[in-house]
Amino acid sequence: MAINYLKKILTARVYDVARETELELAPALTERLSNRILLKREDNQPVFSFKLRGAYNKMAQLSPAALKRGVIAASAGNHAQGVALAAAKMKCKAVIVMPVTTPAVKIDAVKARGGSWTELVLFGESYSDAFDHAKVLEKKRGLSFVHPFDDPDVIAGQGTIAQEILQQHQAPIDAIFVAIGGGGLIAGIGEYVKAVRPETKIIGVQAADSDAMRQSLKAGRRVELKEVGLFSDGTAVKVVGKETFRICKRVVDDIITVDTDEICAAINDVFTDTRSILEPAGALAIAGLKKYVEKKKVKDKTLVAIACGANMNFSRLRFVAERADVGEFREAVFAVTIPEERGSFKRFCQLLGKRNVTEFNYRIADQAKAHIFVGIGTQKSADSAEIAKHFAKAGFATIDLTHDELAKSHLRHMVGGHSPLAHDELLYRFEFPERPGALMRFLTSMAPNWNISLFHYRNHGADYGRILVGIQVPKNEQKQFQAFLASLGYPHWNESANPAYQLFLK
Repeated sequence: MAINYLKKILTARVYDVARETELELAPALTERLSNRILLKREDNQPVFSFKLRGAYNKMAQLSPAALKRGVIAASAGNHAQGVALAAAKMKCKAVIVMPVTTPAVKIDAVKARGGSWTELVLFGESYSDAFDHAKVLEKKRGLSFVHPFDDPDVIAGQGTIAQEILQQHQAPIDAIFVAIGGGGLIAGIGEYVKAVRPETKIIGVQAADSDAMRQSLKAGRRVELKEVGLFSDGTAVKVVGKETFRICKRVVDDIITVDTDEICAAINDVFTDTRSILEPAGALAIAGLKKYVEKKKVKDKTLVAIACGANMNFSRLRFVAERADVGEFREAVFAVTIPEERGSFKRFCQLLGKRNVTEFNYRIADQAKAHIFVGIGTQKSADSAEIAKHFAKAGFATIDLTHDELAKSHLRHMVGGHSPLAHDELLYRFEFPERPGALMRFLTSMAPNWNISLFHYRNHGADYGRILVGIQVPKNEQKQFQAFLASLGYPHWNESANPAYQLFLK
């Protein structure tokens, strides 16, 4: 039997705990993009996220007997807070399973929302581990499972956001941009909008390294990702829901992917307009909206983006601020080769003219050539290519590193590391959850005969750490090394052929 989502959304119970959030004009974005940009401020909910809508509505639909037995949920953050708040409101016992890697700020928030009604269980290193353990406890204790996204009542609860938007702005809306993790939010919004105003486009936005829904819709089936990016942790879902996928096939008009720099730039944009700081997942929709405007060259349209969460760790802001300029095309970085001779440096500086130099790294390493790492202030995306051509025309060999992850995250901090001793060197980037013991696990997993010839680690205040490693591996041990990489289980990238590495570190 088909589910009547319009009816479920209209009759959803959310306002015992949730509030009708503002649909606000973003004046700076509106002016800069030449479109009317409206932000749906779900970051202003009591738990700083939309998640409490679905959680509460699901629990409100349970029978008195089921509520008496209690509920269980698995979450890495925002959903857990929604369930905890709902449990306290309903005086219902809630067991919430969270990974042991969950930041303390989120664990403390869950305890504060749920009080004595919430039992917190820390299990496993990932959301998947916590989910599996929650399903075991569900059967063992006879509890009702509150899914974070793949449940009709959860979907209907999230759909009340769309109801509010169309009531708050009764003039035409050209497109609504929605972040996608498991798909519960966009499924609920899409069901309501397509039933009431089918001409309005529903555009999903995903992190480029966590695009399970995009890949699933393209393949015509649910695709499970082997790995997901960790920066936008609120949408880091390996496989989307069955029901959410079914709905999205009907209601989603397009999906846009954005990278980390574009997300950081969007966080900055929202701060400029509202003085509020969104979490990465909360800024996804804004990043996608900006990319859509640039790609489609649209003007004078009314565009809505869901600012869906603001549970940001303060320490992460350091990384966001550093990368926002690149994401907003305010900085370009280059590797420039100039002659190692008197007057060449002055000639290079003269080429820069009035452009602002944001970074400059150089170390003498060759009698004939000098390799310079330079950051330059820019105004638009096309500037980096123009600057590179300008340098080349003057006779300076130039590589544009503006979109080179290795250069932006590591090499800018360690330029000048040439070594004649680094024979048989392989260069790899790794990402791993930022938790005690992760680094030691990496080091102790290595074969004792493999020498570390280069190592760079910088704590960006994020939930995951980044390492750049040079490892000397004999040619006849390449198979063993690949087996080591597979057993380690961390996302990794072979950067041995990266041109920036060849210039600065090889």
